[in-house]
Amino acid sequence: MKKHGQLADFLQARRGQLRPEDVGLKTYGERRRVPGLRREELAMLAGISAPYYTRLEQGQSHNASPQVLDALAGALRLDEPERAHLYALARAPRGGRPAGRPRPERISEATRALLAAIDGTPAIVLGRRSDVLAWNRQGHALFAGHLDPGGPDDPGQRPNMARLVFLDAHTRGLYTDWTAKAGAVVGSLRLTAGRYPDDPQLAGLIGELTMQSREFATMWADHRILACDTADYQMRHPLVGTLTVTQQTLQSPQGDGPVLVVATATPGSPSATALTLLAHAVAPQEAARPRREAHPRTTG
Repeated sequence: MKKHGQLADFLQARRGQLRPEDVGLKTYGERRRVPGLRREELAMLAGISAPYYTRLEQGQSHNASPQVLDALAGALRLDEPERAHLYALARAPRGGRPAGRPRPERISEATRALLAAIDGTPAIVLGRRSDVLAWNRQGHALFAGHLDPGGPDDPGQRPNMARLVFLDAHTRGLYTDWTAKAGAVVGSLRLTAGRYPDDPQLAGLIGELTMQSREFATMWADHRILACDTADYQMRHPLVGTLTVTQQTLQSPQGDGPVLVVATATPGSPSATALTLLAHAVAPQEAARPRREAHPRTTG
């Protein structure tokens, strides 16, 4: 994650993903060195000068106005999450002193109360770098039953869902369509990197994943943005078999702070039955007690 080049990298990557025929440009059969748009073509579509756009893409200019960003977003055919990411990159602070080490993330008492209130429904709380800050019994059993349930309690040893999805064989095997899950993880990290460009722990995580996973490196270089607030995944769980869950990510209106991820299934479906079985399987077992038989009172 380059501190000064995220905007430039994003523009270059997205330009390369647009073909002339995608935007109605005729090439008259000419041979092109790369399949994407040329800089001057994108500048023309956005209504800005080619030299100015070149400076933006080369990281030599960082003062794009909202009007220029709107024009570039339209020319690149960005959707709403991608537009928001473009604007965040343009607003990112540049220069100055390096950021200090962030404080460990914590969840509020209100979030803990909410997690307790939905006991029986798999739920986990994730920090902005996808660290697991807390989970209930069902959330632990569904997403990471092979790990120590007390892991989130130690800030230095917390499981990280992005790391698990790409580097942990058990987690990878949970998802029938692993590529879709991995793409959602990368898209979420991209959005976070745009909001927090100076987060050293986030940069370290991205560097680690890039070095250890070729698939992550390829997806990260693609600069795809994916906001998955709600997504359906088919899972192959070692305790309850195959089931399809809807994972919903709930966050504050401001878009900052930890997020709550809950997994539900269609009521009455086999997947809902599987979640119920999972909840029973991890429910606290009451100690066996000898039954006290009632003896009839005798009278003398």
